[in-house]
Amino acid sequence: MEDIVSHRKIIHVDMDAFYASVEQMDHPELKGKPLAVGGGSKRGVVSAASYEARVFGVRSAMPGFKARKLCPDLIFVRPRFDRYKEISGKIRKIFFEYTDLVEPLSLDEAYLDVTQNKKGNPSATLVAKEIRQRIFDEVGLTASAGISINKFIAKVASDYNKPNGQKTVNPEEVITFLEDLDVKKFYGVGKVTQAKMYQMGIYTGKDLKSKSEEFLTQHFGKAGSHYYRIVRGIHLSAVKPNRERKSLAAERTFSENIASEIYMLERLENIAEELQKRLKNNNVAGRTVTLKIKYSDFTLQTRSKTLPYFVSDANILLETAKELLYQDKMKNSVRLLGISLSNLNTQHEKKKEKEHKEFEVIQLKFDF
Repeated sequence: MEDIVSHRKIIHVDMDAFYASVEQMDHPELKGKPLAVGGGSKRGVVSAASYEARVFGVRSAMPGFKARKLCPDLIFVRPRFDRYKEISGKIRKIFFEYTDLVEPLSLDEAYLDVTQNKKGNPSATLVAKEIRQRIFDEVGLTASAGISINKFIAKVASDYNKPNGQKTVNPEEVITFLEDLDVKKFYGVGKVTQAKMYQMGIYTGKDLKSKSEEFLTQHFGKAGSHYYRIVRGIHLSAVKPNRERKSLAAERTFSENIASEIYMLERLENIAEELQKRLKNNNVAGRTVTLKIKYSDFTLQTRSKTLPYFVSDANILLETAKELLYQDKMKNSVRLLGISLSNLNTQHEKKKEKEHKEFEVIQLKFDF
């Protein structure tokens, strides 16, 4: 298999500290101050942190009490998701003026395929710059962008010059860019995989590229083939405007740790009912029920069961969650419970994309 580059022009736009930036925009007195969106209570979790807070090490998904220890002057504000959705809608409206191939990943980031764009601009770099300027002029927020030949490289590149910057990885620069990259920067390589790779002497993309596909699959399973391809610039996933959900979930963090299974079942009943509403609103059902348990020591455990039929009913979800709860002894008191449903009927109806077994080198001549 040889190295490959694609002929697409992909932009990954990522808003800078989106939730926190919206709050600072709407409340000028908060500008320049360390800010966290989320719960500042003992049980709360940081949803987003301003760059002023990040200097102290405050990050999203961090427990509120820990964030406050790192930054005693941290200001907590409650999230306003309706407002964030409103702003996100304005930003997406700008995207669609350039291309219909927009794949939102969340409220604050999206992929855009501008290979053939509505402005007729052959330079993806200039398109990204124009989009970022319009977001600032029309919405009042800054955004960062990554521009390259595929989604994977564009997403990695968007993090390079944050905040309020962009980076282009031209076709002829792709291989060198990936070889010089620390493996922890590879999208999909988490802390556990990073540690495992480091132990094997795999620190950079060049180290990763030196390993055979057989070696990588032997040590990392199916993900090994993925790593083998992406380090060679092979990532053929197209920008999908109608991005399908792979799962739906509902969860609750409790004000006090729960040790009694009776209390856990009561909470699970409410969670199952909430999940049923979300499934109904999205008109989907699924077969795989997963119970999520976060213990008081913050360790996370999931237990799953795949049913022989599609379900969306709260009673069935609850009964399956109960079975999973009793599947094994609880290791500690619990601070969070959640139920998710995957293997959805929308996915079942779609055929799986065929894996490309052979790739050829495509040399690009157009201007990025």
